[in-house]
Amino acid sequence: GTMKVRWDEKRALVEKYLGRYLPSEEELPVRLSKAVRYSVFSGGKRVRAVMALAAAEAVGGSAETAMPVACGLEMIHTYSLIHDDLPVMDDDDLRRGKPTCHKVFGEAMAILAGDALLSLAFQVMGDVKLYPPDTSCERILQALHVVALAAGPMGMVGGQVVDLEMEGKPVNRKTASSLDWIHSHKTASLIEASLKAGALVAGGSSREIDHLSAYGRRVGLAFQVTDDILNYMGDEEKLGKPVGSDVSRQKLTYPALYGLDVSRDKARELVKEAVDILRPFGDGGRFLREIAHFVIERDR
Repeated sequence: GTMKVRWDEKRALVEKYLGRYLPSEEELPVRLSKAVRYSVFSGGKRVRAVMALAAAEAVGGSAETAMPVACGLEMIHTYSLIHDDLPVMDDDDLRRGKPTCHKVFGEAMAILAGDALLSLAFQVMGDVKLYPPDTSCERILQALHVVALAAGPMGMVGGQVVDLEMEGKPVNRKTASSLDWIHSHKTASLIEASLKAGALVAGGSSREIDHLSAYGRRVGLAFQVTDDILNYMGDEEKLGKPVGSDVSRQKLTYPALYGLDVSRDKARELVKEAVDILRPFGDGGRFLREIAHFVIERDR
């Protein structure tokens, strides 16, 4: 319905600006530009970018105001995927059905492409000229800080570290607290930051930003729980048997700990809470409410 149309419009806009902000394939060093573009344009849903644009609109700004932030977030997300796929990390040969960056360009170039994207994200987000002329520099600075916190040791990177450390450990109720910590840092923190940063540069009040934060935390968590469920079911199909303790890498996931039904309930509960939090936004929060439902209804 309209939700899909609005999503696709925003996504197309993000693709256009990403194409503009990234080095062209002719720019030196050519191989680096190619690796960066290959990974950024490998067909993502642009969840973080769309969230940033939706938050900007929810607080009464225009989507374009938040475009540098939206694109920066996609660059950070992409860098994390490139590094995640490396042999020393998850060792994946395919992502979204295409060979991963290191498979095409080699491991050293994949590391550098990730590094390049992380720096480029802050280059773009911190470029005052890319925002509408009336955007407050203080707001841009606050948005940068929000994103940096969420991407670094206090956020995504910290979550990935604990995720690595928990691999192969027995899955039991004791590990439940680690699971929530991993998920809220590894995935939810950057989604929450997308909403906060998008609202910040668009002039949102601190009360609006608090609401969007609380919404983002829950939707981000629901997103990760749903991801776990989809992966778990995928493993089940691949292995042709129910997966229990022998899930490929013994990763700590919701289904592994609680089973599929409880995991699905957990995702639904989070979405219901997220949607309730948006009440003060009235009609301005409609797109975000639809996004919350979309997160748990998707099949990939």
